[in-house]
Amino acid sequence: MKKIFLILVMLVSLVEAKEIYATFNVVAQHDAQLTFIAGGIVNDVRVDVGSRVHKGDILATLDNTDIKAMLQSAKITYKFAKRSFERQKKIQKLIDEAKFDKVTSAYEKAKNSVDYEQALYEKTFLKAPFDGVIYEKNIEVGDGVSGMMLTTVFKIQSQHHRKLIISFDQKYYKLVHKGEIFRYSLDGDPRLYKGVITKVYPHANATNRKLEAEVLVDDVLVGLFGDGYIIIANE
Repeated sequence: MKKIFLILVMLVSLVEAKEIYATFNVVAQHDAQLTFIAGGIVNDVRVDVGSRVHKGDILATLDNTDIKAMLQSAKITYKFAKRSFERQKKIQKLIDEAKFDKVTSAYEKAKNSVDYEQALYEKTFLKAPFDGVIYEKNIEVGDGVSGMMLTTVFKIQSQHHRKLIISFDQKYYKLVHKGEIFRYSLDGDPRLYKGVITKVYPHANATNRKLEAEVLVDDVLVGLFGDGYIIIANE
């Protein structure tokens, strides 16, 4: 009786669920190639390969002595233009309209000039776009960079967050959806893991006739691969 019961349980399981074979590669959840969008000479490099950084940390800077001087000059011009505008505004009804317009124009121009010089100054700093770890560095103090020819100077990836890019036969495109369970193992690791599909790509690869989906994981080495099964419960 026990054997019959076990066989029935196995048959019910086969009816209730379908397993779809899939392979996967491990990639960083966030990965970026960083470049300077301004030209100049590198005068400071603050990180190296393996450095852990936080969003907004300064990674490297260009020599900005001339731009900094222009910014300070623009701020001084703006300060006096603002004072003049505020004085003229108090007596606006008593002065010629054209004169007030001229003062207003000078004030707005000075304010825009500060914003422009500030933007140029900010471009001389290369900052981390997210928390992560530097895994490639192609820059040294004294290097020249061009804002016209963008060159990758750092590569950064999220420190802990990863995703499995899983690949499965396109004939299952109607079955696999966000929220399905993916049971898998990493190459060289006998243990079984379980994750949830968070995204299914809306197109098939024309070369290998495969579809792809994502499973979010943490603290798995980028570049590893493995395989597993997508568990599809029958409706």
